[in-house]
Amino acid sequence: MSQDIFVSVLIPAKNEANNLKPLLEEVRVALANEAYEIIVVDDGSTDATLQELRQIRHNGLTQLRILRHERSLGQSTSLYHAAREARGQWLATLDGDGQNDPADIPGMLEMVRGERGRGDVQLVAGHRVNRRDTASKRYASRFANNLRRRLLKDSTPDTGCGLKLIEREAFLRLPYFDHMHRFIPALIQRHNGRMIVHPVNHRPRTAGVSKYGNLDRALVGILDLVGVWWLIKRTCLNTHAQELEG
Repeated sequence: MSQDIFVSVLIPAKNEANNLKPLLEEVRVALANEAYEIIVVDDGSTDATLQELRQIRHNGLTQLRILRHERSLGQSTSLYHAAREARGQWLATLDGDGQNDPADIPGMLEMVRGERGRGDVQLVAGHRVNRRDTASKRYASRFANNLRRRLLKDSTPDTGCGLKLIEREAFLRLPYFDHMHRFIPALIQRHNGRMIVHPVNHRPRTAGVSKYGNLDRALVGILDLVGVWWLIKRTCLNTHAQELEG
């Protein structure tokens, strides 16, 4: 892993051709003073996403790296593959729809820099304090967040926020499974990691459509929630082995 890159921005994108150019320009502006790279995973898109990414890189965004899935494998798999290829010490995750604001990333980076020496922070979790989604989507999210907090006790008001800053090594230690991106705070805490919640901006989608319906999220989420609850209950990672001298 290159020591020259401090943060790798990971963006899963499925059929987001019309959102990527403005989003990547915002990332470039926001991180102008950082050593960074951007990894966009084209997750089996059937629109012009791949062509748009190639054009953006050709036009001078040399920090852009492109990964591609021949078929859609989902957000968690996209993030996992991008994290394995990343060269940065920290991973900043963004949704490809443009609803997350890259301008929040520098403030999150300052939080981990400021906390070093006072406790090992492994995750800064974004909290969308003013969500710009439909009423049904906000209601479903509130219900899921309340249920998750009661069961997992992860102290996270908004685990579904796509904007997170995660230590790369900590992320790669987490167990991988489909939809695991929704449970990153709980999984980080399962591994004794320290988390900070950071309020972030949230914006309406300006192009394209959401890839998931509320019913899809609910049915899959409940099954995953029970699985993660079982995983946490079975962990023994909250103790450490002590080496004996002599």
